[in-house]
Amino acid sequence: MRIPIFDPRPQLEELWDEIMAAIERVLRSGQFILGPEVKAFEREVAAYLGVKHAIGVNSGTDALIIALHALGIGPGDEVITTPFTFFATAEAISRVGATPVFVDIDPRTFNINPALIEPAITPRTRAILPVHLYGHPADMDPIMEIARAYNLKVVEDAAQAFGALYKGKKAGTIGDVGCFSFFPTKNLGAFGDGGLIATNDDQIAERARMLRVHGARRRYYHEILGYNSRLDPVQAAVLRVKLHHLDRFNAMRREVALRYSAMLSDIPQVVLPQELPYTYHVYHQYTIRLKAVPRDDLCSALEEAGLGTSVYYPVPIHRLPVYAQRSFRLPEAERAATEVLSLPMWPGLSAALQGRITELLQQGILRVNRR
Repeated sequence: MRIPIFDPRPQLEELWDEIMAAIERVLRSGQFILGPEVKAFEREVAAYLGVKHAIGVNSGTDALIIALHALGIGPGDEVITTPFTFFATAEAISRVGATPVFVDIDPRTFNINPALIEPAITPRTRAILPVHLYGHPADMDPIMEIARAYNLKVVEDAAQAFGALYKGKKAGTIGDVGCFSFFPTKNLGAFGDGGLIATNDDQIAERARMLRVHGARRRYYHEILGYNSRLDPVQAAVLRVKLHHLDRFNAMRREVALRYSAMLSDIPQVVLPQELPYTYHVYHQYTIRLKAVPRDDLCSALEEAGLGTSVYYPVPIHRLPVYAQRSFRLPEAERAATEVLSLPMWPGLSAALQGRITELLQQGILRVNRR
């Protein structure tokens, strides 16, 4: 039996009747663009996050682009961010015409290192864009202190961290804007693409709502150039069901992570993920570091053995062709890209299956190190 990196079926089976009823409700309503289902989800998710405004959009990438656009960030501006994340984080900055400025990561959490942000600030800097990678919140207090000192905006990329906590606050609600993804593998996942913008700022919210519907407050009266980026009501209905179970599923992810850490603690080639004491990590991914192991060879061996793993991310963004012409030397991000390996993770992953995963990982390490 092949073990996948993510299996949505246990959650789907548990919620099947609720989800099917929600989808049928949308289909019978005949309202397939925005409408009451999206409004209801926005209201419920805003209450869950504890923010005034939640704006559903087409994807997590669009959430970032629209958030930056709503803040007035554009050509000539710089946004400080991490290179160790999915490409969309930097792509969104470039898409609005601004320039991403990369600073290195904290090797404990893989998130942006706040101590390196201030030296990267220039007269062109307009915002800081931290990422809550793998479900672990970035260290937000020092980031917010720097932002206040330099009058910078903070956009949180919380695509992988729905429900995570930083000192009791939900990830994505601490800065000026939070951006979320509902890609199917996410902790709160839809049945397709979807995204969300969260903010307490009335002006940002109004502008984001305009931008998602071609720059109009009301139909056919377009005031600015915008986008076609609306959360689908079928996806909103699915997300409404899943939202009510999210905290329980996140707690189940943490249980899986604790078991992994216990099972893997005696493997000398494995460095376990760390969790800062004032955070609540929701383990979108359980990501280890490998020491003295040829990672790519190990991945191939594990694939042959039927174990699905993944590398998030094999190349830091500043080394990709689109940005490689700029001179950034970021050794921690570069080292992490050669060492990280994410193991199977989903709510309800059994202890027995984790035991098998551990066995296959140990066998794979021994096999490739003998070569």
